[in-house]
Amino acid sequence: MGEKQQVNSYRRILPFVEIMDSTLRDGEQTNGVSFLPHEKLVIARKLLSDVNVDRIEVASARVSEGEREAVTKICAYAQKNGLLDRVEVLGFVDGGKSIDWIDSCGGRVVNLLAKGSLKHCTHQLKKTPDEHINDILSELAYAASKGFSVNLYLEDWSNGMKDSPDYVYQLMDAITSLGPSQGGVKRFMLPDTLGVMNPLQVIEFFRKMVKRYPQVHFDFHAHNDYDLAVSNSLAAVLSGARGLHVTVNGLGERCGNAPLASVQAILKDQFHAKTSIVESQLNDLSRMVESFSGISVAPNQPIVGENVFTQVAGVHADGDTKDQLYYNELMPERFGRKREYALGKNSGKANISKNLEELGLELTPEQTRRVTQRITELGDKKEIVTQEDLPYIVSDVLKHDGSDEKVKLISYVVSTAYGLRPGANVKVEINGKQYDGSAVGDGQYDAFVKALRYIYKKYLNRTFPLLANYQVTIPPGGRTDALVQTVISWDNNGSILRTRGLDADQTEAAIKATFKMLNIIENETSL
Repeated sequence: MGEKQQVNSYRRILPFVEIMDSTLRDGEQTNGVSFLPHEKLVIARKLLSDVNVDRIEVASARVSEGEREAVTKICAYAQKNGLLDRVEVLGFVDGGKSIDWIDSCGGRVVNLLAKGSLKHCTHQLKKTPDEHINDILSELAYAASKGFSVNLYLEDWSNGMKDSPDYVYQLMDAITSLGPSQGGVKRFMLPDTLGVMNPLQVIEFFRKMVKRYPQVHFDFHAHNDYDLAVSNSLAAVLSGARGLHVTVNGLGERCGNAPLASVQAILKDQFHAKTSIVESQLNDLSRMVESFSGISVAPNQPIVGENVFTQVAGVHADGDTKDQLYYNELMPERFGRKREYALGKNSGKANISKNLEELGLELTPEQTRRVTQRITELGDKKEIVTQEDLPYIVSDVLKHDGSDEKVKLISYVVSTAYGLRPGANVKVEINGKQYDGSAVGDGQYDAFVKALRYIYKKYLNRTFPLLANYQVTIPPGGRTDALVQTVISWDNNGSILRTRGLDADQTEAAIKATFKMLNIIENETSL
């Protein structure tokens, strides 16, 4: 079968894939994560109303009073908006206690946790398969009597299929024989509980399940211990799974679960599957969960990471202007984001031009070259430059092009040590002649200025302007490790001069402002 035929066959088999988000249950099992009731409600509303996932699993029954409050709030919201059948709670085979707990919170759907491997059944429950099956059947009958809809987890199903497939089939045969009035199961949810499967095993085991139980709705629940959660989820879909379980940002126990955004993008772009997801809301959802969970999203996380729509290399930015050579189907606008062009030593003129264009700034080729050179200098210091910094860099470069410099800094050393006053050694060139000076001061910049005063008084017999005001700011939106703007006001015999310097280092920024002032005075003197 050719590639095109394969894709078309997938589309026929899987016109729609159901997405169940378990961020509020399985995602909360991430080490250190505990959502407050109101946070769970806000996330649930976002998932159901904005992102439009098909179902959400919001808690485990009987865990705490905080969970009771959260589930009650979510169910009340869902009931009011006709969404209650999309809210699910994990329950246990515990003689009806979980069902009663969920019922008291207003829930109507239970995801019942049964044992999907013989080892779990005999070693953890200490029961025979027949005993466990009878317990499940009793639980299903009770749920039916309460009007509940039931989905059934087969916990550790992956190891069950590896080590005890006959047990899995025995359990499935007993439960699939039930009619609706007997507590029939709506969905069977097959978890790779320990994240031990690979895609080939998922395909093998899912095809066996689908072949044996062709009318059953199967979900797949992946864990990411081998970094295969997304791949295994896709393998499950291609082998007959009608639903996938995900979490926002891949939250979950140990290495987490399959990330919602990644699963959605691959389903749509690679296999043309249909889902209900509103992609433009995924980034906002990610940021919300990142904030509430306290778990930062990796910058290179697909779809929602900070850097994934940022071009760093100048050649890529150049290619984007030439028929979008470095674009793919993952257009940032799909996910409520925009493409950005990094500013740093690898940027090149194309990146700078893209950022200037977005800011509405038009420069000549020579001005763009000088701005690029300035950004490259900052990049060589391993500093991060943001788009918000760019207008300040442009202004700094254009107002001081260096062509009329009569006072130049050749070299300097500033030092500080515990118990000693800071010192500075300075070498400058003034009208073609070089001079050296040194001094100590109350700070590094103070020592630097005193060294300059020494040079001006000893060698030139001239007074040095007095510092009238000194301000340090960070450009709005800029990062504290990137740029510092220092604005200094000088009193030059009653005339006030105001100059500014821009650099990653505060002392360097002040020195740049100082030399701008000295060149203004020197040029006025020579007129």
